[in-house]
Amino acid sequence: MSIVVQKYGGSSVASPDKIRLVAKRIVETKKQGHDVVVVVSAMGSTTDELLKNANAVSNAPSRRELDMLLSCGERASMALLSMAVINLGYEAISFTGSQAGVMTNDRHSDASIIEVRPVRVQDELSRGKVVIVAGFQGVSYKREITTLGRGGSDTTAVALAAALSAEYCEICSDVDGVYTADPRVVSAAQLLDGLSHEEMIESAAHGAKVLHAEAVEFARLSGIALYARATTGSGRGTRIDNAATAGSFVVSSLSPVCMVATDSRFAKSVFEELSSLQAEVLFAISSDATRIFCCLKDSPNPSQLQSDISKIENVEFMGDLAAVSVTSVGSGKAPHAMSELLALAEPEAVATMMTPNRRTVVSPLAQASILAEKMHSLMLGSKH
Repeated sequence: MSIVVQKYGGSSVASPDKIRLVAKRIVETKKQGHDVVVVVSAMGSTTDELLKNANAVSNAPSRRELDMLLSCGERASMALLSMAVINLGYEAISFTGSQAGVMTNDRHSDASIIEVRPVRVQDELSRGKVVIVAGFQGVSYKREITTLGRGGSDTTAVALAAALSAEYCEICSDVDGVYTADPRVVSAAQLLDGLSHEEMIESAAHGAKVLHAEAVEFARLSGIALYARATTGSGRGTRIDNAATAGSFVVSSLSPVCMVATDSRFAKSVFEELSSLQAEVLFAISSDATRIFCCLKDSPNPSQLQSDISKIENVEFMGDLAAVSVTSVGSGKAPHAMSELLALAEPEAVATMMTPNRRTVVSPLAQASILAEKMHSLMLGSKH
């Protein structure tokens, strides 16, 4: 039988009632003739609560011990969901990331998957069982429990799908797919039938929150088709594969971000300093022959990031910004639309960045939602 991998986020398994609904959905997939592997996140706000407890007992929690602690959240979800499936009359078994063969490097808190050895998963599938795996975690070659960082459960699901040669991988959440913009911000946002891996990676990296860029990149390299779907309901969702969709676009917003500016003479040393701070650079541009602007993703501790950057010589810091992007494969072939976009953004723009498939405008945080609405309206008009 074909194998389907399903991933359920924390909001989908946030309570016993929701877990029972997910179990019914899994059983329906099984009834359709598929072998089913399920990857789950921790229930609701469990991870946040565990982090809160860690910070209550330590000013600087050990990254290793954090991994041991945070991995407990997904373990609870996998066991409860397995019980719920068994209660519906189907055989199921739960595995931790290490039991499922998810092998990582030895970095704690943000490990990377280097290999998946799904021998035990395959054995249990051959016995007709639903296999439920804890997402976000694996085991290093040193036999240490590791966690994968943000979007880790998505990456676990895609890595398992690739290792098992699955027919497809579903990423199930409380939204019914990928929209042309965040519908909570842009009222005219439209649900997309499909996107290419490339389009989704660009959009996810710049603020589209339905899927995580690393997981989609893993899918692209493995040739795995993804579906972003709602846990409840019967919608088709959005398919993400290797085929670009003509005319599709996504407006996304990443906030907050910050900018640093420096003289080009000092650029090398400034980039080295930013690297030592593990600052995540979105892009760097040169406004003229002498000035370099660098846009950074904000950190979980923005005040600390600002404090650290302020200690770097020859740097000007700008905070409370947002990066609003339009991603559309082939958009570079429509320079008239892009010139209109830049003219539209100019009053609020702190900086702009253009690539063949993406246009990003950095604006004051307070203007981001207004700018997103305007950019979406312009793109929708050019599409028609």
